[in-house]
Amino acid sequence: MSDTLASSEIVREFWSAPPAPLNEAEAAAVTEEIRALLQQEDAVLVAHYYTDPAIQALAEATGGCVSDSLEMARFGRDHKASTLIVAGVRFMGETAKILSPEKRVLMPTLEATCSLDIGCPAEEFAAFCDQHSDRTVVVYANTSAAVKARADWVVTSSIALDVVRYLKDRGEKLIWAPDKHLGNYVQRETGADMILWDSACIVHDEFKAKALEDLQAVYPEAAVLVHPESPESVVKMADAVGSTSQLIAAAQSLPNPVLIVATDKAIFYKMQQAAPDKLLIEAPTAGNGATCRSCAHCPWMAMNGLYSIRDVLQKGDQEILIDEAVRQQAVRSLQRMLDFRKP
Repeated sequence: MSDTLASSEIVREFWSAPPAPLNEAEAAAVTEEIRALLQQEDAVLVAHYYTDPAIQALAEATGGCVSDSLEMARFGRDHKASTLIVAGVRFMGETAKILSPEKRVLMPTLEATCSLDIGCPAEEFAAFCDQHSDRTVVVYANTSAAVKARADWVVTSSIALDVVRYLKDRGEKLIWAPDKHLGNYVQRETGADMILWDSACIVHDEFKAKALEDLQAVYPEAAVLVHPESPESVVKMADAVGSTSQLIAAAQSLPNPVLIVATDKAIFYKMQQAAPDKLLIEAPTAGNGATCRSCAHCPWMAMNGLYSIRDVLQKGDQEILIDEAVRQQAVRSLQRMLDFRKP
């Protein structure tokens, strides 16, 4: 198994600059262009909670979807549109294509990847699984189509605990990949026999327990909301731990007037809708003077922009294509996930 790359190494090797910010007039003009193109191309916009709020607002306004990766997959599969525009990172577009091979799946940029995907190369992972052939292979959705094809189950953070408890009750021993922090959290909560792949999200890995403790001293009335891709020391400080959709629900239900949130800050768009009267504060990452490009926001999610959505609708040149043999293998593990948690 490869050692986990440092955040700075991953960003330097794979990251491209995000689009320049738009002024109000530019955003309004390109939004109208996109609206017309979506209708013209029989397309629907599916956006993740971590994309720019302007993209999330556009998806909402045009009958699309803003959600976590599980609901993105389900929405794209079930929607009648013949073209899916997936604003997120590449594994989300691949998941849409695996489940909807008959549809054209386009992304604003195919360069938008994920540190967890990068950190779990398919050939290395397959060799690792072969060394532990007696174990059931469970992979997080943040992986390539080829890794999903090698897996028995795919899970998102919203159903990881339930799936692993189910497998444990069946007496199964597991391989978990790729996020070690999420895997560690699931292992602690379930007591399952798990071997963990060594990789981490460059955003969540940055959250710091000591700095969070200092921030809590400033806001003693605050609740702490943490995504389980964060380090164990941060997760242990949480009032609520969960997936993006679960954290939004917690923001709405918790009585605290202030919420410190340890996940990508773009979630604030939907979280503020759910809890309009609450103050939302980013959990501390590398601290003042940090030079990381990942602090509290995924650099690849930031590569999605309104102009790139317009351009891909016009040109159709950022299309997700998957080898059919790989797709047929990957769809089995994905379908298990969807069947396990039917709406």
